[in-house]
Amino acid sequence: MDWLSRLFEMMPVRGRLDLRCSYGAPWRIDQGPGDANEIPYHAVIGGSAVLEDPAGGKPLRLETGDILLLPGNPRHVMHDGGGARPKPARNRQELNLVISENAGKGERLDLLCGHFTIAPPHDRLVRSYLPPRLVVHAGGNDGVENSTQLAGLVALMRGETADDRLGGRAMLNALSTAMFALVLRLASEAEDAPRGLLALAGHPRLAPAVAAMFADPARAWSLPDLANLCNMSRATLARQFQEKLGRSASDLLTDIRMTMAANELRKSSLSTGAVAEAVGYQSEAAFQRAFKSHMGVTPAQWRKLQEPTGRDVFAKPPAAGDSTKTSDASRPAKSGDATSPA
Repeated sequence: MDWLSRLFEMMPVRGRLDLRCSYGAPWRIDQGPGDANEIPYHAVIGGSAVLEDPAGGKPLRLETGDILLLPGNPRHVMHDGGGARPKPARNRQELNLVISENAGKGERLDLLCGHFTIAPPHDRLVRSYLPPRLVVHAGGNDGVENSTQLAGLVALMRGETADDRLGGRAMLNALSTAMFALVLRLASEAEDAPRGLLALAGHPRLAPAVAAMFADPARAWSLPDLANLCNMSRATLARQFQEKLGRSASDLLTDIRMTMAANELRKSSLSTGAVAEAVGYQSEAAFQRAFKSHMGVTPAQWRKLQEPTGRDVFAKPPAAGDSTKTSDASRPAKSGDATSPA
């Protein structure tokens, strides 16, 4: 199994489309942060948008075909770039999603807004290894297979939002989930892959080490073992990991092992010692120490916390008067904003 498939097997992700926005200038969206285990996304299917940098850096212009993920889950602002006071937006509930519109003129923004939900504690793993902001382009006409696939997927989502068809919400959410995997695949193959796991896995010489650790995390991998797989020296491998990932190979292996251990403790009746052995620890005491350092609780405490409560960790309470999540779309817009959070 390839590393990305293995990652999704270890760390379930669910996507959800919340809104389709149709705005004419001037417009403004002020959103976030969402829940701690959410990653917001925006897919520009028509027009353009300007994303403000929350750190005060240069704004980012998004064009038709751009898909934005915000693993850092920050408060973020998007607008038309004109600087005029935004036109107020109105939201209407369709059968399968919420449509948000304003009375602005000129080129209209057509935007799909949603989020990905990752069950704790795996959301921390993803956030640690993805950039705070990730943009890929679903061009469709550039000859790149994965870009074309992503464009086709977004086109399917656009079609599903156009009409209230049977199973539409299920389709939109399933397509959103698939979008997450396609975006990560496309980003890892880019020449300028962002620093983190994507840059590491997309590097042809380092990819064997990443694949090996995901494929067999219980093995006692040493730095020389991994360096041999990559046909490079130990020093070069260590430097490359630090430069591209910001962490050591040992750190990544520990994170993979702890993710597997958390899953096993939650779903199986294996003893703590058996779980320790299954994820590569010969000493139960060493595993206990590593798990508590990583998770903040002992394996026994973690297992107790995961006992069934009847609550879906992916679910959120519905907005007042609505049985679906609308990202606060049913609430009044903030003063000066064209829309409530998208």
